[in-house]
Amino acid sequence: MIISGPSGVGKNTIVRSLAARRPFHFSVSATTRAARPGETDGVDYHFLDQEGFSAMVRDAKLLEWAEFAGNRYGTPRRQVIEHLAAGEDVILDIEVDGAVQVMDAYPDAVSIFVVPPSLEELEARMRGRMDMSEEQIVMRLGLAREQMRSGRRRFRYEVVNEDLDAVVSAISDILGRPARHAAGRLKEELRR
Repeated sequence: MIISGPSGVGKNTIVRSLAARRPFHFSVSATTRAARPGETDGVDYHFLDQEGFSAMVRDAKLLEWAEFAGNRYGTPRRQVIEHLAAGEDVILDIEVDGAVQVMDAYPDAVSIFVVPPSLEELEARMRGRMDMSEEQIVMRLGLAREQMRSGRRRFRYEVVNEDLDAVVSAISDILGRPARHAAGRLKEELRR
């Protein structure tokens, strides 16, 4: 399952809350950005330098990758394949560009676009985090407007993150629905 949406919409909080309700494997992304205080390599992200990330791209070890805010982010392919092959639900919390890559490669993947109640609320959340410059906030809000205008129609589901319990319940319900999954195709890739 792909969970995506604009930066600051609360994807990480949703995934953490969802973990308390149902089992799944969380796909830990690789990134070239520096670790923030309190983040742990291999738990929050796989922190890589530019050369290491480029090697993963070159060797087709990423299911998807995209550049965002001057850093690159990607989903290590093998961990997703192995957990799907074991019959587990896998959740990818990824940026919109990366989500589109996965949906193009695996059209049966369940995809959810998380939106804020309003752009004003999204801006307030970004400012409340106090880890971005004014320039970064303006850039991310502009990108959020574009993603909400054009990118959201690519996703199978859309949920509004106004009330955390309600949005987590909605996503849990979506996870519980019978659906065709890309697991069979991914299992073939694992055997290669």
